[in-house]
Amino acid sequence: MAVEAAPNASTELVQHLIRLGCVNPGHADSGDETKASELLRAVVDLPGVEVQTLGPLPNRQSLIARLPGTDPTAPGLRLLGHTDVVPADPTDWRHDPFGGELIDGWVWGRGAIDMLCVTASMAVAFADLATRHDALPGSVVFCAVADEEAGGKAGADWLLQRHRDAVIADYVLTECGGTPMHTPSGVKLPVLVAEKGAAWCSLTVHGTSGHGSTPLIADNALVRAAEVVRRLASYRPAGIIHDTWRGYVEAMEFDPDLTAILLDPTAITDWAEQQPDRGFAADCHACTHLTISPNVARADGKTNTIPSSVELEVDIRTLPGHTLDDVQRVLDEILGELRPFVDIHFFDPHWATSTASPIDSPLWRSIERASASVYPDARCVPAITPGGTDARFFRDHGCTSYGYGLFSRDLSYDDYVAMFHAKDERVDVHSLGLMEQLWRDIAVDLLRGPHR
Repeated sequence: MAVEAAPNASTELVQHLIRLGCVNPGHADSGDETKASELLRAVVDLPGVEVQTLGPLPNRQSLIARLPGTDPTAPGLRLLGHTDVVPADPTDWRHDPFGGELIDGWVWGRGAIDMLCVTASMAVAFADLATRHDALPGSVVFCAVADEEAGGKAGADWLLQRHRDAVIADYVLTECGGTPMHTPSGVKLPVLVAEKGAAWCSLTVHGTSGHGSTPLIADNALVRAAEVVRRLASYRPAGIIHDTWRGYVEAMEFDPDLTAILLDPTAITDWAEQQPDRGFAADCHACTHLTISPNVARADGKTNTIPSSVELEVDIRTLPGHTLDDVQRVLDEILGELRPFVDIHFFDPHWATSTASPIDSPLWRSIERASASVYPDARCVPAITPGGTDARFFRDHGCTSYGYGLFSRDLSYDDYVAMFHAKDERVDVHSLGLMEQLWRDIAVDLLRGPHR
């Protein structure tokens, strides 16, 4: 039986999603997002709605719910959420990361921000649209996909490759953006129109095996790998002021001194490294630099065995204009004389390219109008995210795709950025209610308005 959508029904729904614990560390048997698909199906499986679940494995099912429009030629809107979350260490948290506790108006738990708050509010808004008697010309599609946190191979990418007609839409809304930023010229609401590329790779560092009791003559791959990690972590590339970043900074209308720093490829590097407000500074740095983060190391063997090889997994994020050849040249430079001892394998070269959508679109204007009902004096500004989202797959298929949400003034920008993949993740109930209304308003404005 369908769960009735009610004002701020997202609060209870996001609690349930957190408690499911669809943790995705990147293995084929991880995630179990099918549990979330079944829960969400109970919310959106309403009269007139076409619902299906699709996925490459029984435990990796994504939910697609379509509310058909009255005009087959009219543009459609996709509300795109994901249901998987990254792991969490309970010892680091003030509250159980999978408890979904509601404490003083905040829902705590892994995925509360990334992105179960958006997924839950989209489901509730979709259900509300489905219960209305005034149908929209264009179709609205709600999709809750698996495997976003590990690159989408069992989620959005898989769906577009094998079931394109079921998931394609003219316009796509997904996660990130919409956190009010207070500037001297007023409140600004970032809309993520672009994202960096992900040139993820493995580096296999070679040495020669031997006995741990005689290390003097050893060619220890772990020792060599440690030096590789040190070089990767200490690499300090120059800043790059690309068009998307310039447009963001100019639209934000910061004070002149800060604007000058943020548009100076040399000054922004030093400024970001020295700022006490780490959230905003880290975001500015990431959006203007090629970033390299060595995050995983593996070596076989035991205590008394010198390893012959060590595998490193490295998260490299590219800016607009970067190619995979550029990344290869940077790695060659970093490795230097160690290069002959290292094999480099890129996980998916296609991911390495940054993607972007135009801002001159009906969807942009609908976002502006819908946001104005909550923040009448705010200005929407185009932004780039250093992280990856499923929007990139839809941009590759010609869809105008933005990352957005709408958060209350109770959630600061620095706290919002700092909670991604970090401890004490939480979302306030007020923001959940704002997003329920946001998705409804955008859908109606975009699909019905004469301005579309």
